[in-house]
Amino acid sequence: MDVNRRQFLTYLGAGAAALASLATGIPALAAGESLSGKTADHLFGLEAKKHKFSPKFKPIRPTTKDDVVLPEGFRYDVVAVYGDRINKAGDTFGFNADFTCFLPIDGRSDHGLLWVNHEYLGELEYYVTGYDALNADPKQNRRTAEQIRKYLYALGGSVIEVKKENGRWKLVSDSAYGCRVSGLTKHVLTGPAASIAKEVTGTFANCSGGVTLWNTILSCEENFQDVVNDCKLPDSRHYGWVVEVDPFDPASTPKKHTALGRFSHENTAMVIAPTGQLVVYMGDDANDQYVYKYVSKGKYDPKAGKQNSKLLEEGTLYVANFGKGAWIALDYASNEVLQQATDSAGKPLFSSQADVLVNCRDAAKAVGATPMDRPEDVEVHPIDGSVFIAMTNNAKHGNFYGQIVRLFEQDGNHAGTAFTFEIFAAGGPQSGFAAPDNMAFDSAGNLWVVTDISSSSMNSGIYTPFGNNGVYLIPTSGDHKGEAVQFASAPVGAEMTGPWFTPDEKTLFLSVQHPGENLTSYDRPTSHWPKGGSSVALPGVIAITGF
Repeated sequence: MDVNRRQFLTYLGAGAAALASLATGIPALAAGESLSGKTADHLFGLEAKKHKFSPKFKPIRPTTKDDVVLPEGFRYDVVAVYGDRINKAGDTFGFNADFTCFLPIDGRSDHGLLWVNHEYLGELEYYVTGYDALNADPKQNRRTAEQIRKYLYALGGSVIEVKKENGRWKLVSDSAYGCRVSGLTKHVLTGPAASIAKEVTGTFANCSGGVTLWNTILSCEENFQDVVNDCKLPDSRHYGWVVEVDPFDPASTPKKHTALGRFSHENTAMVIAPTGQLVVYMGDDANDQYVYKYVSKGKYDPKAGKQNSKLLEEGTLYVANFGKGAWIALDYASNEVLQQATDSAGKPLFSSQADVLVNCRDAAKAVGATPMDRPEDVEVHPIDGSVFIAMTNNAKHGNFYGQIVRLFEQDGNHAGTAFTFEIFAAGGPQSGFAAPDNMAFDSAGNLWVVTDISSSSMNSGIYTPFGNNGVYLIPTSGDHKGEAVQFASAPVGAEMTGPWFTPDEKTLFLSVQHPGENLTSYDRPTSHWPKGGSSVALPGVIAITGF
């Protein structure tokens, strides 16, 4: 790899790189292999001597085709779609798949558990509950109790068992591991704001997420308010958290970790600092919102296994000030600004750390954090430890195409309070992509990016050149650093989300979310993916092979 001086200074050694790689879905380095050993050469054709980028596929061009379009030599299997049975009890795969994560069974790359988020219903609610959302009066919430039950069951996440047999990926429909964590599932709260309730019901608006170093899932609750209103739920403070799920233990109770703050979480990216502390990076996906990181009080212990979950219960939440290159602690006990903050009527905004965590956006604003252009996915580079942040867009600022920011922690210390940053790649016709959203790294440090042009803007106006939403490959070093090439295109109205590789990097899992979302009438679908013909579009998860 072409590592410059700053990258070298942030490189912490194979051990730290291995831990970082686990959090990005490529554990190649975690086995103790050297950086000069296994890379993603078989994926991208990197030339070891010249360090030039020469992907072994012919990039596709933008398209409006109602299908998942891939380069020649690649194919996809539809692994699961909404309504598929996932266990003997008859539980079914949820709606609008988003974040995906593959966890191997017995270390295998062809057999494992796949966690998939289910974010929202939106205007396609009719197909799930029978409620006519397109023609309903938004001021009169007339969903029946049964419609609300179906609504909440369709959201949250699914644990499914998947196998590759005879070259094809398939769902194990009677799996003992298969289970749903939905808007009806009981959860417990941990951390400083746990006093809100002994138990809360449900998780929903689950956008992206992450994986812990002890093999559990972190699923992120994002735009929860619509569901709270639609389903007449009594306390919105129960939602907007990071949820930990153990996919290998279907009977375990999911945890909502309040120490990580409450806002519209996109995802989590976990890494170990040189101090041994656990660090979790997060973005708040909305216009003029903030970038956060959480630093545990205790140190990560590989021998402690799932007991390391306690590290997510006690620590410090920080928010970024990009103008100063500083992380500001959102700690009520030590931050006088938070202690003295008042609303327009002169009433104190916060009286405890629980108040700060429940009202993170107000706290971030009070301490002078930098409002950003929809900070969505945050990922840690598996080799040099730099932090990549997808800023999707912000029309209020004239930023219609978005960009990817690369943040460098001072001295490579992820637990520190100082950083610098650069604009790694800018969206627009000149780069070929717009509205970057989820990201993932391969073991050579190349970046995969999926895009999120809204269905109302797609293939119109300034977004016409980009066609449907897509998947792009961007090298992070070498002669072609920052240059995007398109690998895949989504069906009509859809976005592809949650990219995740198997350990051998021969399969890429992706969700196809909200195909046909841009409809104006339920009897005139705009997409018929994946079944074609006159069928109704169904969201689901796919496995791409051919690498």
